Amino acid sequence: MNYKDAATALIAIFICHLAGIIGSFFTASSVSTWYTTLVKPEFNPPGWVFGPVWLTLYTLMGISLYLVWKKRDKQNVTPALLVFFAQLVLNAIWSIIFFGLQSPFYAFIIIIFLWILIVGSIYFFYKISKPAAYLLIPYILWVSFAAVLNFMIWILN
Repeated sequence: MNYKDAATALIAIFICHLAGIIGSFFTASSVSTWYTTLVKPEFNPPGWVFGPVWLTLYTLMGISLYLVWKKRDKQNVTPALLVFFAQLVLNAIWSIIFFGLQSPFYAFIIIIFLWILIVGSIYFFYKISKPAAYLLIPYILWVSFAAVLNFMIWILN
């Protein structure tokens, strides 16, 4: 990997982490206040799990994005990138809705659309780079779990 490729990969990773950074502003304000008052299901992970999981997922997403981006000269990657960036926006919006607006119901609606767009990203990425698609599998699994958790928090509260 040359310097230009490494810089591009780091930018792709940073772009993905930016969704988490934006979401974290809204999460930080209520994770130790409002969120602690919610009834949560027994399978709710301890708080310390979320940071390392999201750090890993955003990094994998960034690498995946880089693998697709570097194929842009050989094939049309625009549809794949549009779907990917749409899901990235919804990823940040979920935190704003769930934690910022303190609305598990509307966050659940958002996470359904997020899940669909992640599946779409995997589908489009698979056509361009199989490794890029495979790198998104942990993400869809985690968001599937998060959707169930979100649903249960909404129902219990």
